Amino acid sequence: MAITNPRPAEPTLSVVRETVEGACAQCGEHRLQAYPVLSEAGWFDVVKCAACLTDARRTPGPKLGPIELLADRI
Repeated sequence: MAITNPRPAEPTLSVVRETVEGACAQCGEHRLQAYPVLSEAGWFDVVKCAACLTDARRTPGPKLGPIELLADRI
């Protein structure tokens, strides 16, 4: 069986995650990370536990997420 959609040669998408001080309220691990996420409600800036993925904090992010319009730079 031939593969009609070959795997891309470029790296996969990733997001920079910043380490945040503190412990997870759910599991107690000290592995909190901050990064943007896209959900059905739009973009959010979240702090999540890397061990159990519980949200420690979730605030609405920019409407276009990581896309920065040139008009916004003025």
